[in-house]
Amino acid sequence: MKWFIRILIALLVFYGAYNLALVYPRGELWPILIPGLALVSLIIIFIKEYRGFSSPASAYIGASIGAILGLVIANLFGRVFLSISGGIYIYILINTFLGYLGYSIGISKGEAFVLDNLGILKGRVRTEGGNSKLLDTSVIIDGRISDICDTGFIEGVLIVPQFILNELQHIADSSDPLKRARGRRGLDILNRLQKHSVMEVKIIDQDFPKIKEVDSKLIALAKDMGAVILTNDFNLNKVAQIQGITVLNINLLANALKPTVLPGEGITVRVTKQGKEKGQGVAYLEDGTMIVIEGGESLLGKDVEVVVSSILQTPAGRMIFAAPKDGIS
Repeated sequence: MKWFIRILIALLVFYGAYNLALVYPRGELWPILIPGLALVSLIIIFIKEYRGFSSPASAYIGASIGAILGLVIANLFGRVFLSISGGIYIYILINTFLGYLGYSIGISKGEAFVLDNLGILKGRVRTEGGNSKLLDTSVIIDGRISDICDTGFIEGVLIVPQFILNELQHIADSSDPLKRARGRRGLDILNRLQKHSVMEVKIIDQDFPKIKEVDSKLIALAKDMGAVILTNDFNLNKVAQIQGITVLNINLLANALKPTVLPGEGITVRVTKQGKEKGQGVAYLEDGTMIVIEGGESLLGKDVEVVVSSILQTPAGRMIFAAPKDGIS
């Protein structure tokens, strides 16, 4: 039904264009531009009704330019038919077809419009050089991003999509006390970033209504903007990398900054608990790295010098295996 209405409107507008063409001197562009703008306006009104302006503004700018160019070309070719019997109908059909063809091509190419690339349009953030960072929910709740930003090691603009903010608010309103505390912590961290961080923080409304999952929305937005994703979510990290999106993982950064310990090196630690295997003790370095001490169960609660025997790197971090330097006491 909506296509019938659009075509009917186009026919009526171009029939009016023909009558205008008879009034104005030939060669002037006004009889082309005025009905062209009217056509685009009417079609956009119907698009608003059925699509809710879900496309970016640049798409409609492209649609307007495409429709007007289509009308110009149609009038150049269509006028030759006005001198023959029944030529008015050919004239109307040519204008209808080329006008709407220009509109369709323009709206599909609108996102590449020059104003959009310059970052002028509202709601679009200039991402030249990949300096914009999209924050996901997990990295905001984690909180370390605030401290990292304060050090000045990250540059560019931090972008928080509205759908991420909505998810944080949903978590903060949860009936589960733990989830509610995490959500409120995330909102506090975001507020701290906005007020105290040396970084610029922007909240944007761009959304993808047809995509339901938040992580998928974030990946689609990163593709659209050419931005980098900041996260500590292992699964999001992998999926984004598969789709060619640059990801900055806070956990990987934390692992890279941990002090380097080599096999054969001696360190002094406090044995804090028993290990999973019989006779093992567990200690931790200041950065949280776990050390499994063979034969360390009897040293529970004591400071002991151990010698590193091996290091295991896991997705969750490093695990160090060691043994007491002087044997079991």
